[in-house]
Amino acid sequence: MDKGNLLREIRKMRFEELYERRLGGKLTTLEAADILGVDQRTFRRWSRRYEEEGAEGLADRRIGMASHRRASIDEVLEMLNLFETHYFDFNVKHFHQKLKTVHGSTRSYTWTKNRLQAAGKIAKGKSSGTHRRKRPRKPLPGMMLHQDGSTHEWVPGVKWDLIITFDDANSELYSAFFVEQEGTMSTFIAIEEVIKAKGLFCSLYTDRGSHYWLTREVDGKVDKMCPTQVNRALKQLGIELIPAYSPEARGRCERQFGTLQSRWPQELRLEGITEMYSANRYLKDILIPRFNKEFTVKAEADGSAFVPWIGGNETLSDILCVHEDRIVGKDNTIRFDNKSLQIPADKYRYHYVKATVRVHEYPDASLAVFHGPRCLARYNARGELLAMGADRLPANAPDTVVASSNLHQGLVVSSA
Repeated sequence: MDKGNLLREIRKMRFEELYERRLGGKLTTLEAADILGVDQRTFRRWSRRYEEEGAEGLADRRIGMASHRRASIDEVLEMLNLFETHYFDFNVKHFHQKLKTVHGSTRSYTWTKNRLQAAGKIAKGKSSGTHRRKRPRKPLPGMMLHQDGSTHEWVPGVKWDLIITFDDANSELYSAFFVEQEGTMSTFIAIEEVIKAKGLFCSLYTDRGSHYWLTREVDGKVDKMCPTQVNRALKQLGIELIPAYSPEARGRCERQFGTLQSRWPQELRLEGITEMYSANRYLKDILIPRFNKEFTVKAEADGSAFVPWIGGNETLSDILCVHEDRIVGKDNTIRFDNKSLQIPADKYRYHYVKATVRVHEYPDASLAVFHGPRCLARYNARGELLAMGADRLPANAPDTVVASSNLHQGLVVSSA
């Protein structure tokens, strides 16, 4: 006898006993119903059925009957066909959302999962392992941000790096874009996007990638005495850079990537997007707002730790760029990245020969030369001098040169 039948037999025996005691005047209807765990109306109905049909009247008449909410075979087949033809690479939760929002289904997530498992379309998940206590979130947005890159086949046959920056307090995604390869410039672009949109934040939590930290030994401690370009820029902005020493320490970021990898490639496939430029536009216009609407949680405390960027003597772009010192040659030029940068005539000095100047290399591949806080000249990506005050890249520059300028906007295209 299974558990369900056993419980029904016990309930029948208890009812018969209570029914006899009520007939004998030892119990009232209210007392008998309380002992059985039902209300008076139910006890009276069972008593009437017992008197009319005997013990058979106590049987649960719902057993063996089809539920009025039971899905038709056509409905189940339609759902399975959608999964096989359009959403074959979606996880169950993502697929269930599409059923509700796109196809008007009213079925529950559990119903969808069970039907897919019964049809052999998905495997049953493994039981969860040992419970680990998650690190508490920061109470206010802006107190700590996470940043990382993930190499993945975001579109068929091509692997890109996705750079994301999100808040620890509420998981809101502030910046996300595709690049060919994660590095210093992609980090600068992401940080600039966040600061322009939200303001200065308190700290940035990252892995120990070489563009964030110098690590002299494999899996060793970071060398805080030898800052990278990213570390130097964040220090200028008053933002603390925090290294993570284990994958578990960055579990929140890893789970974020797990969600994105199981959703965004499928969304891009449905839209027929295969180029990085179009993918980044779709991320910015559709996927990021949709992600934040669904996955952002409420922060523990009200308010924000972001501080508005008000600028100063240095612009934000002149902080979030590569800084390299050079000594001016006898012909009033400097060498940088196999380019000869000519310093133009200056009304304040005849020349800068043997002076130490600072070269700024921006994410759009343009350059600038500074002497102390003063900008002496700006150059395009080919090292050609631009008029002061003009854009860093001329409007008629060929695509092979200006391709990287799109990276600065999070709209990356590949150079020829």
